Amino acid sequence: MASGENDAAAIETQEWYRCGPDLLGESVQPLFVQSHLDSATRAFLKESMEKSGWMITQLYHSFVSTVLGPMVSRTSINGFLGRGSMFVFSAEQFQRLLRVEPEWRAERLLDLGAGDGGVTEVMGAHFREVYATEVSPPMKWHLQRRNYKLLGIDEWQQAGFQYDVISCLNLLDRCDDPLHLLRDIRRSLVPDTGRLILAAVLPFQPYVEVGGKWQRPKEYVKVKGKTWEEQVTNMSNEVFRRAGFQVEAVTRLPYLCEGDMYNDYYVLDDAVFVLKASEETSESA
Repeated sequence: MASGENDAAAIETQEWYRCGPDLLGESVQPLFVQSHLDSATRAFLKESMEKSGWMITQLYHSFVSTVLGPMVSRTSINGFLGRGSMFVFSAEQFQRLLRVEPEWRAERLLDLGAGDGGVTEVMGAHFREVYATEVSPPMKWHLQRRNYKLLGIDEWQQAGFQYDVISCLNLLDRCDDPLHLLRDIRRSLVPDTGRLILAAVLPFQPYVEVGGKWQRPKEYVKVKGKTWEEQVTNMSNEVFRRAGFQVEAVTRLPYLCEGDMYNDYYVLDDAVFVLKASEETSESA
């Protein structure tokens, strides 16, 4: 890669983490955690770039996607092909957000919509029991191979126990009833110490995939604001508060996905929150 390209790439990756704290609401400003490009993120990018150069493999993936696209969800196609792994945060970033040491351990983690389990693995080292939900059959197979305990999407709320941490990563904008989901999560957390790790792509544009087609969710959550900072503030002060949560920490991270024959990788703009149950819900917020 030439020097100019290196400089452009460095500027791009810096933008992934940039936040103007002064543009955040007054209550959110002190909760912002500055993140940076770290070694684990670099390793994921390097592997993605190498895979995108496997031309025969990428042609096969393109062919299968074209054939199955009208009938099967994109998530299931990726699971079938063993591609499209996601990267939300590194182990170090996860620990920093939760404010825990590498040796910290808790009883139960639940990862909602866990995909192939790649991000679950980052968190799972801290827990004695790891539970996951997933609707895609090929992705369920990947999770079972990793020995995670699979729960049905209507089962995890009534399992007879609560979770120390629940992760809901880039799921809220692909959910038919997001506020109902948040309230179920709140009830399922261990009282006082339980935490929700929630990632949301911003700008927030909710839609659900049904039979290979996209449609508006039944419960539509509108997040106000044009900038990343404005939307983070609105989610913190209105959306989460309405569901009975308060923000403990928030950071800006790139939501990375393995690439294909057209791009080395794909990136979306994530806000990653640590949330705890508030004393009172604000239904009218």
